[in-house]
Amino acid sequence: MTPEAIASLLQPYLPSETLTGPHWPHVCGQLSVYLDLLLKWNARTNLTAIRAPEKIVQRHFGESLFAASHLGICNTVLDFGSGAGFPGIPIQLLRPDLQVTLAESQGRKAAFLREVCRELSLPTEIFAARVETMPPHRQFDVVTLRAVDRMESAYGEAALHVRHRIMALATQSTSIDTVLDGFVLLEQLAIPETHESALKIYTKKK
Repeated sequence: MTPEAIASLLQPYLPSETLTGPHWPHVCGQLSVYLDLLLKWNARTNLTAIRAPEKIVQRHFGESLFAASHLGICNTVLDFGSGAGFPGIPIQLLRPDLQVTLAESQGRKAAFLREVCRELSLPTEIFAARVETMPPHRQFDVVTLRAVDRMESAYGEAALHVRHRIMALATQSTSIDTVLDGFVLLEQLAIPETHESALKIYTKKK
């Protein structure tokens, strides 16, 4: 898919200042390479159940970039259970100023993430193990989670590694509040072009 076609599909997810910014054409070019790699790998290993390129752009790229546009001021981001790189890689592309770490314990997926970062010349760190094994001193300004397994334990583990905010891409009805002791829901934003998905932003209590 061309960078121009990708840019057109992503318009609903981003503010106009991003879409008209000087960095945006480069981001779309990088996303085009990322999409090609994802389709190539997905033909032989299960990275995503979504197969249509347009749907991958809207569902995976769009939701990830929507989260990226709401990160606010921060320096470090941990993408917990990154899978095929969502939302971590689009965050890194849109915010090259950030130090992004992708945590993914499945070997094939971690290998895919390494290839993407190599092809796109990204400085992104790949932590190829479970977050539970990450040293406690590894702390991040923001931790993102999307479609993680074992939700309760994942959010509890994420809370141990975050300084400021947890950003969860989930259904609007998903209740996370009970497993995030010490955090308060700052904002819940409906994700464009979806019926039930939301970005939930939790901030640490002071």
